[in-house]
Amino acid sequence: MMPVVREFTLPDLGEGLTGAEVVRWMVEVGEVIAVDQPVVEVETAKAVVEVPCPYGGVVTARFGEPGEEVPVGAALVTVAVSPSGDSSGPDPEAPARGSGNVLVGYGTVEGGKGARRGRVRPGGAATAAGALPAGAAAPPPAPGRPPAPPRRAARPAPAAGSRGWPS
Repeated sequence: MMPVVREFTLPDLGEGLTGAEVVRWMVEVGEVIAVDQPVVEVETAKAVVEVPCPYGGVVTARFGEPGEEVPVGAALVTVAVSPSGDSSGPDPEAPARGSGNVLVGYGTVEGGKGARRGRVRPGGAATAAGALPAGAAAPPPAPGRPPAPPRRAARPAPAAGSRGWPS
């Protein structure tokens, strides 16, 4: 089967950043790279960052020279990925497995969307409805940790005409 050429674009590296300047390339055209291997070092208004590529295979092109500004969403590299499912990269016909890297807007999580965690509620119980199922007892406190003290009752409102301090 023919390799599939995948384009890797500059991800959103931080809130409000619209681009980054290429500092140095860490790969050459024709080089074989692994999944999540850093391919370029870029500088934003906030930091210098090594950017990993979510594809493994042969680098077929690089976009941007050192000192050049690259906008978020513009191509950084193209990679020829083997569709055979070997270790050089993801199989384009297989469901997305995700590379495991986490960058804002990187999109490498399974299914293209990140899983949302449930809200943690006081007492440690987190369910879809936010309460324990009917008939379930609250979990015991963690070993070595004392139970939380009971909450104090709210103080009554000060009497009209007073300054709010008890006499």
